[in-house]
Amino acid sequence: MRRAAALQGLSLLPALALGAWFMSGPAAAFLSEFGIEGMGVVSTKASEVRASVSPDGKRIVWGSTDREGGPGGWDLWQATLKDGRWQDAQPLALDSRAKDFDPLFSSDGRWLYFFSDRPGGVGGDDLYRAAVLPDGGFGKPENLGPGVNSRGDEWAPTPSRDGRHLLFASDGHGGAGRHDLLVARWDGKAFSHPVPVPGVNSKDDDFDAAWLGDGEAIVFARSKNVDDQPVRLFVAQCDGTAYGDVQPLKLSFNTEDGITFGPALDWNKPGELLVTGTAKSPKAGKYDIYRMKAPAVTGKTGCF
Repeated sequence: MRRAAALQGLSLLPALALGAWFMSGPAAAFLSEFGIEGMGVVSTKASEVRASVSPDGKRIVWGSTDREGGPGGWDLWQATLKDGRWQDAQPLALDSRAKDFDPLFSSDGRWLYFFSDRPGGVGGDDLYRAAVLPDGGFGKPENLGPGVNSRGDEWAPTPSRDGRHLLFASDGHGGAGRHDLLVARWDGKAFSHPVPVPGVNSKDDDFDAAWLGDGEAIVFARSKNVDDQPVRLFVAQCDGTAYGDVQPLKLSFNTEDGITFGPALDWNKPGELLVTGTAKSPKAGKYDIYRMKAPAVTGKTGCF
């Protein structure tokens, strides 16, 4: 449950944003360092967190902690692409009165992954997925089970491009510190046997990760204490066995005293990354969704 306390307690911190570009949807023509995603539709006066674009580019799903209109306060929202702009934002029908958060489409568009603390789970925040239906709706959410879910909190489920591995954060499987990054393998029936992501876990909170390419690099969030800010994004390259050369993500408002998290690769535009943060300008609300060029991948395969 610590993520709820963390996001509720985070304040707006000053940050520098240069060369910003307002973006209504994926049809935006150009990126000058970064741009805000869906001003007034996706990014609003509320707190929007971790957005994911479907592989066909026709819809975007994200989480919000305080946007009005959902059933529980921590809800999943969706907008569709019309005339080159994100439009018609609506809460998902699968939303519950519990927390539903951290959505991510699978690369084949068949599944939407997220976490929830709805009744019937294994522990606190559990990982789920729901089938994506042809009509734009979603099937019944499925708990991913004890192979990945613990009595602690699991966040930010991120399937690999081939769907055979699942990257996520947990404080319930033991490890180097607070929240650690883990990767589980699909065994034909479920994701199971999670192991620490090599080279990145620390005594701090390490969470909200996304693979770049086919895992040759990784971008992730780190905070000394996610309950007590700040949060910063980092990039690490795989040397063939472990991730190393950890460097801050090159983004002007991704500062030591800022709050930047929730990275997600755009499956429709794999050269672009969506992140959550608060820039000085453009700015819509508490936490907004921004689009930027994905970091360069210089690493090797072999880290998972």
